[in-house]
Amino acid sequence: MSTVLLIKANNRSAEQAVSVQLYDSFLESYKEAHPDDTILELDLFKQHLPYLDANLADGLTKVKHGVQLTAEEQKAISIADQYLDQFLNADKVVIAFPLWNMTIPAVLHTYLDYLNRAGKTFRYTPPEDIKDKNDPFASSTGLLPDKKIAILNARGGVYSQEPTAILEMGVNYVKNTFGFYGVKHIETVIVEGHHQFPEQAEEMIKEGIEKAKIIAKNF
Repeated sequence: MSTVLLIKANNRSAEQAVSVQLYDSFLESYKEAHPDDTILELDLFKQHLPYLDANLADGLTKVKHGVQLTAEEQKAISIADQYLDQFLNADKVVIAFPLWNMTIPAVLHTYLDYLNRAGKTFRYTPPEDIKDKNDPFASSTGLLPDKKIAILNARGGVYSQEPTAILEMGVNYVKNTFGFYGVKHIETVIVEGHHQFPEQAEEMIKEGIEKAKIIAKNF
């Protein structure tokens, strides 16, 4: 029996948001296929997620050096730890989000900021142990190689091909973040182009939803 954490980073209705439709379809399919698993749902827009700021950054530095924290720093760390611990304790994590203005919603960025913790999700690699200097992840070692991740994303334009592919900083950002943590198993469902090609939108969305259902059954 596994624990799966489903994260939604879109507060629009399912009628208006394809990524929410992907989330709902994945959740329904997963429940049917894995009735004994523990399912946790996290709606980021319903959480209080303070931005990464001096309180959290300075507080974590003080913890590292054994320096006493201010009340504000302790509060910031406690909030971040709540989400970090939940993420670490999950065997599988599903994240549904849209591409907004070529990147991820601010609440999701803040959530990922909470997860980027040396000693928890990654550790720095000593310079003498770096084998491939051309590897972007060589300066660190991910600590979560066994965690399973599923990414559910919707974007109205087409960003899977050049020349627009270089502009996509949503799925790429999230996948690189989890790659930094050493995650090897990442499933991806992307619905794209449904705004750019409205005459094909219904079929594009239907295809994405079916893919999400299939992945959920085997996830």
